[in-house]
Amino acid sequence: MIKKFLPALSLIFLLASCATLKQAPGRASHPTPGNAVAETYTAKKEPAKKDLRFLDDISVAPEGTVTSNTSSRTSRNAGPSASASDISLYMNRSSNVEKASALQFKYAVLLNTEVEDLDDTRLLESVDEWYGTRYRMGGTGKTGIDCSAFVQAVCLSTYALALPRTAREQYRNCEKISSTELKEGDLVFFNTTGGVSHVGIYLRNNKFAHASSSQGVTVSDLFDPYYLKRFIGAGRVTKPEAKLAF
Repeated sequence: MIKKFLPALSLIFLLASCATLKQAPGRASHPTPGNAVAETYTAKKEPAKKDLRFLDDISVAPEGTVTSNTSSRTSRNAGPSASASDISLYMNRSSNVEKASALQFKYAVLLNTEVEDLDDTRLLESVDEWYGTRYRMGGTGKTGIDCSAFVQAVCLSTYALALPRTAREQYRNCEKISSTELKEGDLVFFNTTGGVSHVGIYLRNNKFAHASSSQGVTVSDLFDPYYLKRFIGAGRVTKPEAKLAF
């Protein structure tokens, strides 16, 4: 009985195997979940390749443009350029320095100031006439002079002012001012031996000229510890009776 149907069963089995082989390519054409992920990843990578090609096509600005920007930045960082007025001021200053006299250079060093600031030399000339003269108590001449006689002589030759003979009288005869108000030609007073006993004439930059008992006529600093400790006050001679009539 089985042998009778064996050929038929073999034929059916063979046909079934052929059908399975034909479906295999068909299933491969339909993606599995794993293949779907792979295809999706591939699909996402395609635009990236286009982006890369797009980046390759980007052009760069000409070097001249970059150089121009750099030059502009350098110019801005260099600070403001000198104006015509600045140049003129510098030229005038240089001219003033070149025209300065030996007297101006000498006192620019003594007063620790700019030489072109010493434009009014009348006071300096009067001081320098006595500079280096030795000190002598009661002296009034080039062989020896004391502090009040020196101030008296300088004020007379510079401002045509006749001052009293002693430091104490000069202090009484002037208008009292603050040390912050000092100007060229003002008087400065000190207590060196009791009361108002020493006087000098103010120049500038905290410096004053006087007849020192140890150095003769010289220039000293108000902030020197010796004079700072003994400083009494400052005065300005403005009273009409102090002026000489010519």
